[in-house]
Amino acid sequence: MNKILIENAKIINPGGAFEQFGDICIDNGIISYIGDKVSNDADIVIDAAGMVAAPGLVDMHVHMRDPGFTYKDDIITVGECAAAGGITSLAAMPNTNPAADCEEIIKYIKDKSEKSKVRVYPVGAITKALAGKELTDFVSLKNAGAVALSDDGEPVSTSKLMLETMKKTAGMNMNILAHCEDKDLICGGIVNEGIVSETLGVKGNPTLSESICVIREITLAKSANARIHICHVSTASSIEFIKYAKSKGVKVTAETCPHYFVFNEEYLMNKDADYRMNPPLRTEQDRLEIIQAIIDGTIDSVATDHAPHTREEKSGFYDAPNGVIGLETSLAAGITYLVNKGYISLYKLIDMMSTVPANILGIEAGNIKVGAPADIVVFDAAEHWTVDPYKLHGKSINTPFKGMDLCGRVKYTICRGEIVYKD
Repeated sequence: MNKILIENAKIINPGGAFEQFGDICIDNGIISYIGDKVSNDADIVIDAAGMVAAPGLVDMHVHMRDPGFTYKDDIITVGECAAAGGITSLAAMPNTNPAADCEEIIKYIKDKSEKSKVRVYPVGAITKALAGKELTDFVSLKNAGAVALSDDGEPVSTSKLMLETMKKTAGMNMNILAHCEDKDLICGGIVNEGIVSETLGVKGNPTLSESICVIREITLAKSANARIHICHVSTASSIEFIKYAKSKGVKVTAETCPHYFVFNEEYLMNKDADYRMNPPLRTEQDRLEIIQAIIDGTIDSVATDHAPHTREEKSGFYDAPNGVIGLETSLAAGITYLVNKGYISLYKLIDMMSTVPANILGIEAGNIKVGAPADIVVFDAAEHWTVDPYKLHGKSINTPFKGMDLCGRVKYTICRGEIVYKD
């Protein structure tokens, strides 16, 4: 294994609560030195002058489509995308085919992930086949390697099942990643319910469908004294309830995605299915409230909800599946639309995209420290680039950021002490 020296970098490390200029030495996959200039006996030297070195990003919400949907993407190709985006650890959601509801599927994911460029952490299903009827064997899933539980893509069908889940996991140190929607209120809605749905003449997805489920999960978590993580927050009303719950000591954390702080529902007016996801893009007021919740800490982390689909599937607006890709654009979107606009510091963005999600998942990541595995991203926070879907690294190209000028370019990604991406 090569000895790597990253020199002259601005090191931003929320996990160690420091920000400084200096060098990082990596020896046999482990960080051996952080500090002022060291003697250069490295096999590989990365001159990071004018660049940032930060802990590798942690994306806690990724759909790898493997097993079962590998024509869209798979564990290996998604790993390529993640590496190109500076992500060194990701949580793989369980809505595969078959679902990740037993130790055999968790083992399949872990075994195949050994060839991935990044670390893959399986999320186990809460209910068998995501059917919302019978709970899986949580202990078995954890022992097989699952780091969290979710039925993402589907809400847990009843309060009784979710409460039982929380009671069982309260002492297991496994977080529940909650997909919050009331499908009875959506009734086939494909965009946010409001002016845009009325103009397009399509069924709408009301904000109430998300917020009412957020209230349920928070209330149940308080009752069970359990942890709950709210996925892909998109509405101002959800933020209001999460903020109140935190003030009352409920063990709740929340994530949002770049598309919710960059875009609003008006982007759907061009009937491009690459702007369709679930939950859908909301109003401009919702977008602004998402940003405010990032500023004040109500929202803890930024994840992508990376969801690949084929070009054919996304070719028709009305019948296309929901979901967009985002692994290669998430850091740049955060720099462009949060940091450069003065909403938060680059330090806080790295915290939300690396240290905090690592802590929520309970994995060893999100920190640059001597003796720790070398998972590091080196990026130029000032470099502009245009998103060309055909130059991304996965099988699918359904990105809402296509053609956009973004600021912040990943130059190197190091995972397990090896350079797995170089611009």
